[in-house]
Amino acid sequence: MMKESPVAAAAETAAPPSGDVMDSAAMEAEVAKVIAAVRPAVQADKGDIELISVDTETGIVEVELQGACVSCPASSATLKAGVERIMMDRVPGVTEVVNVGQLYYDDGTAVTL
Repeated sequence: MMKESPVAAAAETAAPPSGDVMDSAAMEAEVAKVIAAVRPAVQADKGDIELISVDTETGIVEVELQGACVSCPASSATLKAGVERIMMDRVPGVTEVVNVGQLYYDDGTAVTL
């Protein structure tokens, strides 16, 4: 029997979408709920996830992966196949989840010139 991933299991506690159209405040609140639901699973692997911003016009959610997630080769897969999939499933209007930390960490260095 295959074990369910911690991120997928955490998503079960996130609130399902209440409709196809959400106002900005409601969308931001739902995004925050999903982040809160998946955070314990990320923290269980010595990482963390912080909500940075929600662009309600484009549907892009910016997060920062922290801790062990910064150097983990699986963090991109966790973000896209886990967090982004759950977010898009639970929050109408979300089109993408982006790790803003990747803008600052290129090839494992703290500064990119």
